[in-house]
Amino acid sequence: MSDSWPRRRLLAILRGASEPLDAQELARITGQHVTTVRFHLDVLTRESLVRQFQQPPRGRGRPRIGYSAVQRSVGYQDLAQVLADQLGPDPRRRSEAAIAAGRAWGAKLDVDDHRIESLEDAKDVTMTLMSELGFAPERDSAAETAERVVIRLPACPLRELARTHSEVVCGVHLGLIEEVLDRSGARGEVDVQLYPFIEPELCMARLELVAARPPVDQDGATVPAAYDDDEMPPEPLIAPSGRVAPQLRNSDAHVAKQSAQQW
Repeated sequence: MSDSWPRRRLLAILRGASEPLDAQELARITGQHVTTVRFHLDVLTRESLVRQFQQPPRGRGRPRIGYSAVQRSVGYQDLAQVLADQLGPDPRRRSEAAIAAGRAWGAKLDVDDHRIESLEDAKDVTMTLMSELGFAPERDSAAETAERVVIRLPACPLRELARTHSEVVCGVHLGLIEEVLDRSGARGEVDVQLYPFIEPELCMARLELVAARPPVDQDGATVPAAYDDDEMPPEPLIAPSGRVAPQLRNSDAHVAKQSAQQW
């Protein structure tokens, strides 16, 4: 996949579109000049990431060229399984190695020229990134506050592997998000947490201003002073200390869902 952030953004938009879009439409959506958009579309076409379609003209004139993302299934499931198995038996070390790998991945990506100056900016960058990865992210406005953003992730492309190796799969994705946000200007300002399988087919990401984070004890566990016992959110995969939190069982999903709605 291309390492250009503008091309990754175009690809994410095309993946989420219900029909082919032409260069003029994509230029309007992204705010880029149409000539720049056409250049990136040509690169994506050569890389076989998008496909061209002839569309009827608007009024008089030549037919338009529409673009649609090439839908590809994840073909590296077995390879990911082998790599996950090679990280050793210690869950914490597996998690730490996965986060480091995710950060290394994020370090190789180009980032948008727009710098993160607010939590809303961090949300936009994360939504674009997770859309590109195939998570079909959804903003959970009902769970938002001025210091916190919640993003629902209903379509993990490695869900089956994550059921048995969530500390690896989710750790890589966590490290990737953290690195991209850091490189975009959010270093030390936004805390990222992932909550795997709050429902059988749903995970969740939470972005929170660091100043708004609840205190932690000497073991890195969140001090639940701000919550009643029946309002505690589900524990994230990666706690602030880096320790691996217990994974949610599918039978606990309804409890986690109810808690998540109260964030």
